[in-house]
Amino acid sequence: MNARIAVLGSGAWGTALAASFARAGQDCMLWGRDTETVAAINNRQRNPKYLGDITLPAELKATTDAGEALSGAQTVVLAVPAQTLRDFLTEILAKTEPRAIFVSTAKGIDRASGLTMSEIIDDIAGRDRSAVLSGPSFAADVAAGLPTAVTVAAHDLGLARVLAETLSSKTLRGYASDDLMGVEMGGALKNVLAIAAGIVHGSSLGASAVAALTTRGFAELQRVAAALGGKPETLAGLSGLGDLILSCGSEKSRNFAYGAALARGEDLSNRPLAEGVFTASVATRLAHEHGLEAPIIFAVDAILDRRITVLEAMDGLMSRPLKTET
Repeated sequence: MNARIAVLGSGAWGTALAASFARAGQDCMLWGRDTETVAAINNRQRNPKYLGDITLPAELKATTDAGEALSGAQTVVLAVPAQTLRDFLTEILAKTEPRAIFVSTAKGIDRASGLTMSEIIDDIAGRDRSAVLSGPSFAADVAAGLPTAVTVAAHDLGLARVLAETLSSKTLRGYASDDLMGVEMGGALKNVLAIAAGIVHGSSLGASAVAALTTRGFAELQRVAAALGGKPETLAGLSGLGDLILSCGSEKSRNFAYGAALARGEDLSNRPLAEGVFTASVATRLAHEHGLEAPIIFAVDAILDRRITVLEAMDGLMSRPLKTET
């Protein structure tokens, strides 16, 4: 019998990952707060609130009891929003196994502290217990068992390899890395750039403009992440370029959809969580602290903060001085 995996968070991503682990024969328990969602998973193999009509594996079991989910779990997958991770981990830490590894799946930066998710885990649970999973992955694809590849990173490459093997299946392939900063910054910054791509799409500015923005946005992602210690090869991989390509090309991306809705003037109050909304201001602050040029990130932050309009942002980006590409 495999060691238990606890997945905490019964939203789309947590449910999708738990479904993948259960389908692969892992002993997996999914925890969620919402009793109706947990009941639907257990009784109907559905998560109608987040994953529509996708049929989940019958082997997947869910609970509202965190202690039950965490009992015996050596791997704890944290599928909770980035801005709540610190409080959530502090709340459940005493219920976890003493040497359990925490794998964060949130693609964001803590707005209050400027820390990445692994840095928060380091702070609360210890450096030897933190890991992250990130990469180009839509929850619906993973839940449906469609082929997906992600990066699994930890401070120790040996641990990352063990986790990648533990969390992989026939349809979910994990690649190990010890570049936590590169993996996390790639995932966080691409959310901001996906909002920008969605704004361009929602403004009907054309596919050429989306392609240009995505490419120049990748240059900004590389610049900011490298200044913080991310490795170029990581940023050019699944958790950097790969995730950026996926997120900047479809309204299945929450951040892209948020940007498109913003540009179309739609009501944003009841939209699904888009982590890039929180990350934009932190990314802007980090870029300024390191003296970096990141005009697309700056423009998204200014639009979200209502300091400029979409048209003003576009005019500003298109009127910047011409220069060599590299």
